[in-house]
Amino acid sequence: MGLFTLAEARRELDRLRPVLDEIVALRADAAELSAALGAGETSPLGGLAEFKAAQARLDDLMSTVQGTGAELKGFAPLLVDFPADLDGVPVLLCWLEGDAGLDWYHRADLGFAGRRRLP
Repeated sequence: MGLFTLAEARRELDRLRPVLDEIVALRADAAELSAALGAGETSPLGGLAEFKAAQARLDDLMSTVQGTGAELKGFAPLLVDFPADLDGVPVLLCWLEGDAGLDWYHRADLGFAGRRRLP
């Protein structure tokens, strides 16, 4: 896939919000189910079948994100990067779970440690 403009990435993030919200909710459910299964207990959320269903749905949702050309870089917390170019420099427009909008970027060669607020 190609590069995003900032406007395109922001529109795509808005479109992906319900998907990202569902990932967060399912991630919590899967963690609870996994802990219960590991302890040999039951969860109000169900058992092994529900855990496997949550995992399968998470895989589908993550594929949906990646199918847009965005890069899913983190799962807990969610980190989504949109490849872009700022002033001739390859960057990743960076959204981290909890961010209100797409307001950060980092150079592609620096990674998250080089994260800066967009001008």
